[in-house]
Amino acid sequence: MTAPLPVRPPGPDSGEIREEAPRQKPPSRLLAPLRHTGQLFALALAVSRAVFRRPFQLREFIEQFWFVASVTILPAALVSIPFGAVIALQVGSLTEQLGAQSFTGGASVLAVIQQASPLIVALLIAGAAGSAICADLGSRKIREELDAMEVMGVSPIQRLVVPRVLATMFVAVLLNGLVSVVGTLGGYFFNVIMQGGTPGAYLASFSALAQLPDLYIGELKALIFGFIAGIVASYRGLNPRGGPKGVGDAVNQSVVITFMLLFAVNMVLTAIYLQIVPPKGG
Repeated sequence: MTAPLPVRPPGPDSGEIREEAPRQKPPSRLLAPLRHTGQLFALALAVSRAVFRRPFQLREFIEQFWFVASVTILPAALVSIPFGAVIALQVGSLTEQLGAQSFTGGASVLAVIQQASPLIVALLIAGAAGSAICADLGSRKIREELDAMEVMGVSPIQRLVVPRVLATMFVAVLLNGLVSVVGTLGGYFFNVIMQGGTPGAYLASFSALAQLPDLYIGELKALIFGFIAGIVASYRGLNPRGGPKGVGDAVNQSVVITFMLLFAVNMVLTAIYLQIVPPKGG
């Protein structure tokens, strides 16, 4: 009997084709912003759905509402005074050059209500409350508290994110009214006292140019800006990198991203409003 010949493994000269497992390419850095954008929109959609699910975390919402309000009320009131003064002085100087001093009050008040007030509120919420929310969620993430909640069947989005986002939205709406009033009073004081305007002309021009949709768009902007600030802060807090240093970087990124989104969304909302709502008397 002859011994069986040894079987040679297929080589490059054997004529057989060996199938290699496909190699997975690492994700491109150019696609990272798109991936983060998609995850941000997915979180916004998940939060919007979780708002209407039970149980609602009422105690957490009240605590976060009080915290956001406590860190933003005084700075908002102090910042709105110079904002209203600068707008009143600039508009008053411009209308004086054009010979339309009687419209100083209406123009300055509309600028405060439509543009300055929602932006002031949103920037303060993003800078003060949003950074705190991002740091809180980020520290919970690196301590693996969020993973423990998921293991126990508790949704971190419904338990932690939803109350914080709702708190930023409601505080933004209420704070917008405060900033509008304080900014209008500051503009009135500086226009009447420092520029020699008359109180009657200031109020008459305001009633001649202003209308209720101007107040509505300001409140709508504040509501949307508060939602954006809460979502961005929560997203960066849920996705830190590199331990405690990553949490600090996530806080800085959340503030910068929120500022960029706020100005872009404000431009879009203003353009839509000017196209839909005609000016008073137009």
